[in-house]
Amino acid sequence: MSRDLAGRLPDFPWDSLAGAAARARAHPDGICDLSVGTPVDPTPDVAKEALTAAAEAPGYPTVAGTDEVRRAIHDYLTGRWSASGLDPAAVLPLIGTKEFVGWLPTLLGLGAEDTVVIPPVAYPTYEVGALTAGAAVVIAPDDPDDLGELRPALVWLNSPGNPTGEIWDAPRLRRWVDWARERGAIVASDECYGEFGWDAEPVSVLDARVNDGDCTGLLAVHSLSKRSNVAGYRLGFVAGDAEVVPNLIGLRKHLGMMMPAPMQHVMTVLLGDQAHVTTQRERYLRRRAVLAEALTGAGFRVDHSEGSLYLWATRDENCRATVDWLADRGILVAPGDFYGDRGTRHVRVALTATEERIEAAAARLSTGR
Repeated sequence: MSRDLAGRLPDFPWDSLAGAAARARAHPDGICDLSVGTPVDPTPDVAKEALTAAAEAPGYPTVAGTDEVRRAIHDYLTGRWSASGLDPAAVLPLIGTKEFVGWLPTLLGLGAEDTVVIPPVAYPTYEVGALTAGAAVVIAPDDPDDLGELRPALVWLNSPGNPTGEIWDAPRLRRWVDWARERGAIVASDECYGEFGWDAEPVSVLDARVNDGDCTGLLAVHSLSKRSNVAGYRLGFVAGDAEVVPNLIGLRKHLGMMMPAPMQHVMTVLLGDQAHVTTQRERYLRRRAVLAEALTGAGFRVDHSEGSLYLWATRDENCRATVDWLADRGILVAPGDFYGDRGTRHVRVALTATEERIEAAAARLSTGR
């Protein structure tokens, strides 16, 4: 990484949690790590069996993906997410989705004259990707008209949101899509937590209620990491605009950005199986109920959190004070300032821990120690 590029990027946020993590680990009953959204439950047998079946792979895979995985992506989006107007050729398997979020501005050819709009409380890689490309970053207001005459090149949406868990309904998504289209901007919608809607049902930007059956200018980004407990497999995909996606495929061919062939087969199988997703949803829903009750009982307020795998909680104080208060009780969470200035009075509490650790955290919140 050049000095110029390194200077453009923020410090890696998780490094600032080292002190709190050490205090939490010192708890007599061990740490309850609720800071990172890393799945801890078993990878479904159907995935492991598919991986074994596809282990013989002496040749190179294709960047665009096999016919089977492309069809599985298309069928999943049309069947599960009511995708309308989606060209079967406009789908692309990814090596997980973080690499796509981080590299999209660069692959779109954005630079110093371009602007990327990101959510006000957001996954940090949206900003990092824009800065890596040399583009300017603008924080989205509640109403896109408040951006005035701005003509961005790329607009990131995220529902269910990370870290807030907020879910946008179809009219709100449509408002942003219409605004972006009027200005010639591409809309990239991070829908990686879509399978986890609790108090509201998530909607894709590819839904006809949002896009009028036209995927022009739209990219929907999905991940199997949390949906299927395969974060280590790096399975994701993007679909949408019938010109943009094939162009991305062409660029990624030059760069060798290809999903391994066995993983393409695993993703094909997993996208065709909803039973394991239902099982995982039930696990997270139970953990959510336990933690939400314990947090509110300990004086926290839980905001948004209609979906995703997090509770967006506050004690109406600086988030770092809350992190320290919880760390003294052996509980590690993510400070809201990781996600932007509007997160400075909240913490993100992850549901991605075992039932035993969730129950332990709830007990400590209830007893204060």
